[in-house]
Amino acid sequence: MNHEHYMARCIDLAGCGLGQVAPNPMVGCVIVHNEQIIGEGYHHFYGEHHAEVNAISAVKDQNLLAQSTLYVNLEPCSHYGKTPPCAKLILEKKIPRVVIAGTDPNPLVSGQGLSYLQQNGVEVICGILEKEHRFFNRRFLTFFEQKRPYIILKYAQSADGFIAPTDNRQLWLSSGASKELVHQWRTEEQAILIGKNTALADNPLLTVRLAKGKNPLRVLIDKNLEVPPYYNLFNTASPTLVVNSLRDEVKAHITYRQIDFSKNVLPQLMSLLHGLQIQSLFVEGGAFTLNYFIENNLWDEARVFTATTELNHGKKVTSLNVNASHTSMSDTDTLKIYYRQ
Repeated sequence: MNHEHYMARCIDLAGCGLGQVAPNPMVGCVIVHNEQIIGEGYHHFYGEHHAEVNAISAVKDQNLLAQSTLYVNLEPCSHYGKTPPCAKLILEKKIPRVVIAGTDPNPLVSGQGLSYLQQNGVEVICGILEKEHRFFNRRFLTFFEQKRPYIILKYAQSADGFIAPTDNRQLWLSSGASKELVHQWRTEEQAILIGKNTALADNPLLTVRLAKGKNPLRVLIDKNLEVPPYYNLFNTASPTLVVNSLRDEVKAHITYRQIDFSKNVLPQLMSLLHGLQIQSLFVEGGAFTLNYFIENNLWDEARVFTATTELNHGKKVTSLNVNASHTSMSDTDTLKIYYRQ
């Protein structure tokens, strides 16, 4: 059987859950009988049925399951959580063979699903398209393996490499098409972050308005609570987390968390977000905030728009010191994607 072919289909299906299933991983599943897919499914929303359940339910003739192979890009769970364990369902349906891409780093699973299946006579094949699976579920895997969110930097720069004027006035550099793309990206991540300077200069909403999807958690770094409470960040469109040096409290949808600004802010921020089960962080801050992440080597991916406009002088972002992995056009803007090595 062409294991890679069916696993690629699992990963394609899993992608349908982007922005909907966190903090769960994106998972797709196909069931194959006599080299024909007889059922497939994916994890649609957090708290709902897992991919294996949906794929098994899609099989019209349930008797065929006892002679079929189940493909899934992540190890089936063996514990009770929001839903019953998938490994137990696989046994109940007498599915004789399971093929997976990678194991689940969640301590509640972490090889136990595979062991449970193998100990009960199921043939398990592991490691099919594992590299592709790891990239695809990089948010989930980073969260468990590095105990922090997956960090995506986003910024737009002029043709001569400046991201903002020196006088802090608001200036749009990227095109309307690029702005729509950024709003789509916001739906795919759990949290979005800016610093105090950007909040004061731009008074942004940091919500999703040009795409369909959920608003991310808004995260503001504001040491001395200088951003006025009537600014857009504090409206009721989405919860906001304010990282500061003065107070710890929750007021309706606004959470204030105090950290020690005499120490490096980022490790404390990562610990805080990890504790809140935030698996991905979209950083849309200005030069100071972006450079702080880059200089601390704390980023995983950067999405950089370059406009046709020239500024001649202004603020710059520190060099990423890596080559772009992907280059494309967004209307008149050039978009480059970088991955930290």
